[in-house]
Amino acid sequence: MPQLLVRDVPQDVIEALKRRAAQHGRSAEAEHRIILEEALRAGRAAFRQRAAALRDATRGRISGESADLIRQDRDRR
Repeated sequence: MPQLLVRDVPQDVIEALKRRAAQHGRSAEAEHRIILEEALRAGRAAFRQRAAALRDATRGRISGESADLIRQDRDRR
């Protein structure tokens, strides 16, 4: 399995990670993996929610190439 190396992590962050790992009964390395996985999953879920909201908000609106829409508007004048 690939490895990830993170350099220059502040000491207070390292200590907080170790405390969190101990609270969950895991090694610091296992805790790091879980934090990364949770952050990435949350990011994907948030993106999907925003995308769905935008689709709902723009449903039924005119769509197409913006240049074509501008040209049509100019031709009407």
